[in-house]
Amino acid sequence: MIGELRSMRETYGRTLVELGRENKDIVALDADLAKSTKTILFKKEFPGRFFDMGIAEQCLMDTAAGLAASGKIPFASTFAIFATGRAFEQIRNTIAYSNLNVKIVATHGGLTVGKDGSSHQPLEDIALMRSLPNMRVWVPADSVETEHMVRECVKVRGPVYIRLVRPKVPDIYDESYEFNERAIVMREGSDVSVIATGLMVKTAIEASEILERRGIDAEVINMHCIKPLDEKIVVKSTKKTGCAVTIEEHSVYGGLGSAVAEVLVENNPVPMRRIGTTKFGESGEPEALLKKFGLTAENLVRKAEEVIKRK
Repeated sequence: MIGELRSMRETYGRTLVELGRENKDIVALDADLAKSTKTILFKKEFPGRFFDMGIAEQCLMDTAAGLAASGKIPFASTFAIFATGRAFEQIRNTIAYSNLNVKIVATHGGLTVGKDGSSHQPLEDIALMRSLPNMRVWVPADSVETEHMVRECVKVRGPVYIRLVRPKVPDIYDESYEFNERAIVMREGSDVSVIATGLMVKTAIEASEILERRGIDAEVINMHCIKPLDEKIVVKSTKKTGCAVTIEEHSVYGGLGSAVAEVLVENNPVPMRRIGTTKFGESGEPEALLKKFGLTAENLVRKAEEVIKRK
């Protein structure tokens, strides 16, 4: 059941404050975007444990690395396009290489950044972070999952990349939710495996309801951990259904679709389609952009029907 609209960013900010009260070693860093990433809530509560690095993302990541090496648990936040693109070398050579305990929580991921346009719409950030040894990559589907991920990443030793989106999104989970890195089967099915991440989990659920009315039984999986990927569920599900469709608010190159394809080609080759972007984004309203780029329940239904015919 789809719940109320809530902001992942607001949830992150509030959860970070709560964690800060529980653990004095937690510190927060930002790059002149604290109002947007909501780390400003941490700044107000713990001004001595907050560091605004200005528009200097490389310094943001290197400073976070230094704090981690000193025993702190740093949360480094900025927009995803800047966190992963502008500071990739620092993340690679300083954080990931040394397996430092830095939590990178990036906001404004994907096309739904909206009117800010292609320069601010990261469609390759998951691919970049997924390529790095030692780096975990988590993508929540709603605010409930966001809170659990932020809390859980403190318990995990080593670097974690969490990708949040700009707009408010409906909750698909309730208070019974428990986080772990295993994929979540949202709906059992026998005809096609629909594997989604982030905002597209809700879209996948909607598509499965349309498919059901057409006599097609879709299995819906929330792959909220892109790395480590739950390979067992991918193989188990596709052995049952015989085909798969992935959908992500990200490029089809290097993201969820690529990760699932890699598992299938080595373990259970079946017909598969990937839904995502293949070019840069553009300025526009989030819903209009998702429709233009085919990130809709209707397009997912079409691709599912196509891949079923290839079995």
